[in-house]
Amino acid sequence: MRDNDPERGAGKEDKAQRAVQAIEVGGRLLQALADSQTPLTLRDLSSRSGLPASRAHPYLVSFGKLGLIEQESETGRYALGPAALQLGLTCLHQLDPVRVALPIAQQLAASTGHAVAVAIWGNFGPTIIRMIEAREPLHVSMRAGTVMSILGTATGRAFAAVLPAERIERAMAVALGDPEDRKAPLLKPKAKELREAVAELRDHGVTRAEGKPIPGVNAFSAPALDHEGNPAVVITALGHQDGFSANWNSSAAQAVRDAAAEISGRLGWPAARVRS
Repeated sequence: MRDNDPERGAGKEDKAQRAVQAIEVGGRLLQALADSQTPLTLRDLSSRSGLPASRAHPYLVSFGKLGLIEQESETGRYALGPAALQLGLTCLHQLDPVRVALPIAQQLAASTGHAVAVAIWGNFGPTIIRMIEAREPLHVSMRAGTVMSILGTATGRAFAAVLPAERIERAMAVALGDPEDRKAPLLKPKAKELREAVAELRDHGVTRAEGKPIPGVNAFSAPALDHEGNPAVVITALGHQDGFSANWNSSAAQAVRDAAAEISGRLGWPAARVRS
């Protein structure tokens, strides 16, 4: 007997084949506007989306009715509208940096075979929240809850390279149990180390630990930035020196750079704009 149940038949279809093509086509126009820093003419939109102007225009009219785009009355150029802004703000509000970072960290560990740590900036400074074991045993004392040295570890320097000095100073004071009104600066004596961390991240996109503070273990770290350019998490890969090259152009260094850039992109910060 032939099955005439449309719901049952639909369940057998490939999900990709059930996509709404018109939405995908119209989405190319929205993406073109999202990628532009300034409003675009219909000609520009047509060129960037690969759609003839005659085909693009009806989509623009519909998107305008929904508030997803708006057209400047004086120039006729198109820009994203208030509804698009609301969608973006809602998306940012719902984003959980840790939830975004963990699958990427797990993929980094799986693809490289190295141990991978994810850290956030806590009251005492860089704090490990997840440690993913290496394919081969790696005996290190890092685990969830471990607070890392701010300037003595790759993880800490990755944070220090992008955080305001006052936040670093505050965390150092809290870690030492010092009162908030402490007069003697804690960071000033380490200004050279801080400048080196900033330069390291600026020049290489990662910070590095080479055989210290853990003897025989190398590491690369990179911050993932949120939509405001603040370090949401730092991702670190580490391994034995004999199987983990400390070369700035090594596959491990590039994998960490790529992972941090992917997390940053998903949090709303363009990877190319990692600040120095």
